[in-house]
Amino acid sequence: MKKKIKKVLLLGSGALKIGQAGEFDYSGAQALKALKEEGIHSVLINPNIATVQTSQGVADTVYFQPVRSDFVERVIEKERPDGILLSFGGQTALNCGVELYEKGVLEKYGVEVLGTPVQAIIDTEDRDLFVKRLDEIGVKTIKSHACSTVEEVKAAASELGFPVILRAAYALGGLGSGFCDNEEELIIQAEETFSFSPQVLVEKSLKGWKEIEYEVVRDCYDNCITVCNMENLDPLGIHTGESIVVAPSQTLTNSEYHKLRALAIKIIRHIGIVGECNVQYALDPQSEDYRVIEVNARLSRSSALASKATGYPLAFVAAKLGLGYGLFELKNTVTKTTSAFFEPALDYVVVKIPRWDLTKFHGVKRELGSSMKSVGEVMAIGRTFEEALQKGLRMIGQGMHGFVENHEIQIKNIATALHEPTDMRVFVVSKALKIGYSIDQIHQLTMIDRWFLQKFSHIVSIDQKLKEFSIISELISTIDKMELQEFLEEPEFVNTLHEAKKYGFSDFQIGRALGLESVMSMEKAGLQVRSWRKELGIMPIVNQIDTLAAEYPAQTNYLYMSYL
Repeated sequence: MKKKIKKVLLLGSGALKIGQAGEFDYSGAQALKALKEEGIHSVLINPNIATVQTSQGVADTVYFQPVRSDFVERVIEKERPDGILLSFGGQTALNCGVELYEKGVLEKYGVEVLGTPVQAIIDTEDRDLFVKRLDEIGVKTIKSHACSTVEEVKAAASELGFPVILRAAYALGGLGSGFCDNEEELIIQAEETFSFSPQVLVEKSLKGWKEIEYEVVRDCYDNCITVCNMENLDPLGIHTGESIVVAPSQTLTNSEYHKLRALAIKIIRHIGIVGECNVQYALDPQSEDYRVIEVNARLSRSSALASKATGYPLAFVAAKLGLGYGLFELKNTVTKTTSAFFEPALDYVVVKIPRWDLTKFHGVKRELGSSMKSVGEVMAIGRTFEEALQKGLRMIGQGMHGFVENHEIQIKNIATALHEPTDMRVFVVSKALKIGYSIDQIHQLTMIDRWFLQKFSHIVSIDQKLKEFSIISELISTIDKMELQEFLEEPEFVNTLHEAKKYGFSDFQIGRALGLESVMSMEKAGLQVRSWRKELGIMPIVNQIDTLAAEYPAQTNYLYMSYL
């Protein structure tokens, strides 16, 4: 470690808003924990009181001030920190740090930027510099033009050809971005995007390509690992914060996975990032052709997901690397045994599902696109994709019980709803499958990979199998216990019940599929199904879990959660 570091300033994520703040509380709190472990005095600037990191005892000194260069400079003048961490407060902290650097404030007060150098941050944030840097190592990027006027935007779109996407530079959550199919849409979108940033990026649209992310870590000795890779269920065109994300990726071939992994390491080494970064790709589903969408030289929402999904404390490790440690010198504080220079291997599936509150606002557009609207997300763990998905859908707070057996949603035009995604997209897919849409038809309308659609279809097929046993409700009403018991013990029914539980069906869902609503309340129906399961021995494999938990103590919570 750099022994001279005694006091460090950490920039938080600022006020609560969509795409920012709450998601980065985890990163900042972990970094402060790492500083405390090293005996370093931490100074935090964050006006958001509704965070863990601003709680008493987490940071040594807290300033509830805006994360703006003028306020930060005054704090630096008073506190005189030895170093500053910029990568743990999202885009707000990063932009503020760059501004402090360019104004000469950091040099004036002798404040060292810990971790990724500011020039590397600028190289990833400025689109022209970013493309030039990746061109130096032969890495493909999306063809784009950086523009500062509407006229330049029009000229760039004319050269690239429609459709194009407009994105604001130095922005988070796809703020002000949008797709344009003609010049009329282009002008309207350009005016909106310029209201968020002085630089607008005009890029050729790659709608329909897969969106893949890699979380990569590098130390000052040039050691690199990829901690986790993730795949968006939705194709490019929907912001990753609006999409269901699956970790690890499920539809990549071995060749595709290792090609993108090698590129991510090559990129982080060339740019010179120290700590953690997020590399986002667009991947052609018909070939191994790819484009690098962007590199976030900071912790992101995806980093928090990757940390919790893998049990690798990304932010904690990144903070230690910023202090000068090497990966080989650090232990994984979650596992307590493995080195931080060790890539996690997952034998389970993690699904992140976004949550929206669009019903609270009048006149808001419910269509999803490149600009983020979700206000939160849930993470679910399962042995299979179907299990994790259904668990997650039960947790998002929209009154749903899983992928099937929910209250009936009214959709005027299924094909339109599939083609123009909204916050109800996954439930539209469920309805389409139930009324007879084929996997190929849904794929053509949504461009969702067929692998995911086959898993969706699998859930619907299990639901239909359960419905075939709806005669059970008649047996209950006749109060013929002997006949009911014989029915329950039929191998076909037992196997179907076991399959339903294996793939994430709750007792409530099973009860509804069996038609128990007609003879009892649904609360009692769920309890009745649970009672039958216990009699039939269809329960979590507790002994197996206990054995695994003893062998992998750090993963105990994940093991038990995956069998709930």
